[in-house]
Amino acid sequence: MHEYTSTARVWGLTCPGFPEEVSRARRWTRDILRGSPLAEDAELIVSELSANAILHTASGLESGRFHLALAVSPQVVALSVTDDGGGATAPKVEDQDGEAEHGRGLGMVSVIAHRVVVHDSDGGHTVTAELFTDGHPGGPLW
Repeated sequence: MHEYTSTARVWGLTCPGFPEEVSRARRWTRDILRGSPLAEDAELIVSELSANAILHTASGLESGRFHLALAVSPQVVALSVTDDGGGATAPKVEDQDGEAEHGRGLGMVSVIAHRVVVHDSDGGHTVTAELFTDGHPGGPLW
């Protein structure tokens, strides 16, 4: 598929930064990807990235929010969560011991996803996780 003639479909959702919105983000993802073999992995990724935005950035403050974008093409499902900023550093995979209660989410996402990219975005960060439909770009989605 040529990048300028793709058949990707894109959805977006903005959620208030309340912990209960993580389950809303999961449901939204599950509904869009219903029938896809990637739905469960995508739902887990969205859950982790949304929770991280709420826990570690200004997204979790009283007027905070996070934005979710989901792009689906025949080759890839891309899930992006953009936070409101305020984190001391950019999100990164941390080496945690097995007893740690926090700090393993992005590491788990990087194991499930085929590629994870962190971008600066309007004072915050966007974390994008990509799931290739057959383990590498170019395979069928359903």
